[in-house]
Amino acid sequence: MRKQIKKVSELSVYHSKITEWPKEERPREKLIKYGASSLSDAELIAILLRTGAGKITAVDLAKTLVKDFRTLNHLSSRTIKELEGYKGLGEVKSVTLVAAFELGRRSAAAKNDERYKISSPEDVVKKYQSRFRDLNQEIFQVLLLDSANHLLDEKVITVGILNSSLVHPREVFQPAILEPAASIILLHNHPSGNPEPSPDDLQITRQIVEAGKILGIPVNDHIILAIDKYCSFAEKGLI
Repeated sequence: MRKQIKKVSELSVYHSKITEWPKEERPREKLIKYGASSLSDAELIAILLRTGAGKITAVDLAKTLVKDFRTLNHLSSRTIKELEGYKGLGEVKSVTLVAAFELGRRSAAAKNDERYKISSPEDVVKKYQSRFRDLNQEIFQVLLLDSANHLLDEKVITVGILNSSLVHPREVFQPAILEPAASIILLHNHPSGNPEPSPDDLQITRQIVEAGKILGIPVNDHIILAIDKYCSFAEKGLI
């Protein structure tokens, strides 16, 4: 099947190469002179793209991406193949954008990682919701905590449809034993936007909680993130 190429319809106000624009309007020069905060989303993306395609400037292409996906959150969750569907966005530029957005997510989540204390479900939501908000697949993670509930590490257990055949207690507790962790929190997302636990979610949690009792590594909570909502098993009395 021939790949569908989306065309960029919005031309720059200058209808010329960015190098021919007045210096004060060029994204790279603006950033150097005034700082990154002075640039629009499209201008920042244009710097990553570096070049456009033909008469289409990098800013034109960036503006189209921002317009089509409406928010940076939506744009940041696009795959390389989805981005390559735009004229002027080949593999290299698409990879650059995906890498840049992933760095942004990790940077937002990494603040005080080594001593981040989790005292409530809200602490988990605050740290991880922005990272999970626009993902299209379910990701199941285990958070490893020390005896004072400081976050030691996080491990991805599975990616994709969540069911009891894919999430086994041995995969969950292996990193907890190696760390070693005093307790764990289970965390996954519902791309559908509904945070309520499914029958599989309940079954998986029961299995892992029982295994934790045997191993002496309690499961403090299982939190489901769904866009701007969440469900805490501990708050609902399900653990």
